[in-house]
Amino acid sequence: MFAWDDLRHLIAVSRHGSTLAAARALGVNQSTVHRRLAELERRVGLALVTRHPAGYRLSEVGNALIDGVLAVETAVTALERSVQALKDDLNGTIRLTCPEPTVARIAATGLLDRFHARYPGLSVEFVTSDRYLDLAKGEADVAFRSGEPADDRLVGRKICDSIWAIYASKAYVQQHGRPASLGDLANHALIGFDGIMQNHRVATWLPGAVPGARIVSRANSMLGTLSAVKAGIGVAPLPTTLGDAEDTLVQVLPPVEALTRSWYLLSHPDLRKTPRVAAFVDHVLADLPALRTALIG
Repeated sequence: MFAWDDLRHLIAVSRHGSTLAAARALGVNQSTVHRRLAELERRVGLALVTRHPAGYRLSEVGNALIDGVLAVETAVTALERSVQALKDDLNGTIRLTCPEPTVARIAATGLLDRFHARYPGLSVEFVTSDRYLDLAKGEADVAFRSGEPADDRLVGRKICDSIWAIYASKAYVQQHGRPASLGDLANHALIGFDGIMQNHRVATWLPGAVPGARIVSRANSMLGTLSAVKAGIGVAPLPTTLGDAEDTLVQVLPPVEALTRSWYLLSHPDLRKTPRVAAFVDHVLADLPALRTALIG
């Protein structure tokens, strides 16, 4: 029947006795007060104020309704205070899921140190996994995730691209030579994937790209793959962020376009609105250079 904003103007007139004084109290033009009162009376279908030489007074109907209107004001004020209290309640833990190799890189940028300095009541807890944790089921609050989001219930934004190339150790290249092409990988020992890595895009790409690949070892994590390559066991695709950071490794083949994916910052929409998660996401988005450095170097 009516809007709370119109009721505010009626309350102001009842308290201050004129539309001019009410306008000053509300920080609006006097014409706005007149317009709001007229709209309220139109919606209610009753005259709520009467004009007098000294200003405006509530009509008989207005006086009959004002206690209920003031009760609405009290309820709205209490609700606003409750909402603000929730916004100010910046305490608790943000559970952040990401691949294990990125944890040290995120910490090294100072991104979390700056967050904790700004919000001392909040802490960040890493939940590392090479599989995608289910944010909708509460397995984590926020995700740094490589690959197009498969869950349309999540919200977020793209941060940067994840680039992959083919790597081997210097010792492996010295002993076995360097592959000349993707097809030439069939002549080399390759690191395969097992466990939760079986459905990773690299695991599904490898058989098609290198038919008859000679798999000499299988890893169930990205760090396990990295360790196998560093040990000289064989050749494997790796994110350039990881491979280029290792002095003992060489990029034997350039980035593979088919393996390029995007990094996303994701959360569930219900959690995104909570003060603690909103504070963390907004802080990260305001410090994107640091996050990109952590994810891709």
